[in-house]
Amino acid sequence: MIALVAAFALLGLFTGTVAHIPPAASVAAGGVIACWLAVVAVRERRRGLWW
Repeated sequence: MIALVAAFALLGLFTGTVAHIPPAASVAAGGVIACWLAVVAVRERRRGLWW
């Protein structure tokens, strides 16, 4: 999942909305999204929804 986020962030650096903001903001936004995904993964794993 993290690799997918990284791939989209790299793609976005060259095309899309991310190209219109500074690279530092793109990296910060990617970090926030990665942390959010990690929190969701931990919560779901604790609930036992993952096989």
